Amino acid sequence: MRYLSDILTGLPFTELQGAADVEISVVVFDSRKVIPGCLFVAVKGTLADGHDYIEQAVKDGAAAIICEELPAHVTNTADFLMVANSAIALGIAAANFYDNPSDKLKLIGVTGTNGKTTIATLLYQLFRDLGYKCGLLSTVENQVNGKVVPATHTTPDPVALNELLNEMVEQGCDYCFMEVSSHAIAQHRIEGLKFSGGIFSNLTHDHLDYHKTFDNYLKAKKAFFDDLPKSAFALTNNDDKNGSVMLQNTKAHKKTYGLKSMADYRAKILENQFGGLLLLIDNYEVWFKMVGAFNAYNLLAVYAAAMLLEQDRAKVLTGLSKLTGAEGRFDYIVAPNKIIGIVDYAHTPDAVQNVLSTIHDIRKNGEKVITVIGCGGDRDKTKRPIMAKVACDWSDKVILTSDNPRSEDPVQIIKDMEAGIDAAFKRSTVSITDRHEAIKTACMLAHPGDIILLAGKGHEKYQEIKGVRNHFDDKEELLNQFSQM
Repeated sequence: MRYLSDILTGLPFTELQGAADVEISVVVFDSRKVIPGCLFVAVKGTLADGHDYIEQAVKDGAAAIICEELPAHVTNTADFLMVANSAIALGIAAANFYDNPSDKLKLIGVTGTNGKTTIATLLYQLFRDLGYKCGLLSTVENQVNGKVVPATHTTPDPVALNELLNEMVEQGCDYCFMEVSSHAIAQHRIEGLKFSGGIFSNLTHDHLDYHKTFDNYLKAKKAFFDDLPKSAFALTNNDDKNGSVMLQNTKAHKKTYGLKSMADYRAKILENQFGGLLLLIDNYEVWFKMVGAFNAYNLLAVYAAAMLLEQDRAKVLTGLSKLTGAEGRFDYIVAPNKIIGIVDYAHTPDAVQNVLSTIHDIRKNGEKVITVIGCGGDRDKTKRPIMAKVACDWSDKVILTSDNPRSEDPVQIIKDMEAGIDAAFKRSTVSITDRHEAIKTACMLAHPGDIILLAGKGHEKYQEIKGVRNHFDDKEELLNQFSQM
């Protein structure tokens, strides 16, 4: 329970109708969650406008309303605050309601197209191994020092976010490592948070269904770094052409990492095989359990962040050498007949190419690569033909199938993908709408030593069709097929 005056700290409002000494029971922005004594923030969302529910919120007992426009019939049973942007106000109000938990631990944000989950998860695992109490906010799951809290979005809404951070503070956490999505930045979900550091992985084609242009997507990522305080660090991938852009206007302490270009933190790949990676980092040769050049970048980013957080170099490298990363990221299984299956969350053209190029670099005897791949419905359609083309360029056989079709027709999604396939690859490509049958077919086509890549779903345990999430686990499907060989 807090007073409205406490919640208004640092919140720019243009008008207040009522007194600020009213007690607030909870902050909500979903009208279905309104309870007596709450503060209802009317946010203009992509699917609904909270302003349409103000009068109902007052009837249901809301003590105060934050809005951009007053309703036609203003009641004196609730206080009203007018603001220029209610999404920004929601973030600040939520942070104030929970007494600004991000001020009481070190919050490290990770943004970029690929690698966010792996970097955040490795940091969480590493710092717990180093003896710290930590929190994790990621696509796969949220954790409060070992307690798992299921994740529904890459970045939670501001209320859920601050509630989780507050729980971490109450549990004595020293750090929280958090994925920061472009949607969350653009929608002001991280407003009101204080970050101690920001990490940029890379920027490639994704989310143009939402951002419309690549430039808008880039600006969303950059806005995160622009807002970092002077006390924070900004760590960026210097090998990515957009890495330096992230640092242009930041007040934070600027640092870089890379494998190819000059950077503050550098690494060199000495060996890359299915068993792991041998890297040279700061003149230390270290064997890691993770695979691929893309994971070399992820490991280097984690190492650099740990150094910036003043951890012991030897302990960090030793700890990192034990870790395996996030679930569903280059997760590989070997069948009794030596067929290799790899499950990976790769769902962008660049991520698919990273995984397939890694497989290409590691395979030794010309083993065939069979890729099972789909694209999500109600998402960026422009990447569908590109992903299919990348899969064909780097595979011996490709099976186009469903990912999460959501409200779209899976057959049409596959047709969109087929548009990117050159005539030369038509004979080595087949389309099977049912993902279970697609995986079964891949296993039937494979010979001992061949490699099957299941791309796109990774850690997910469901397939979303027409608004219903049906149980589906790529790794489980693969294990079931392998057990019958």
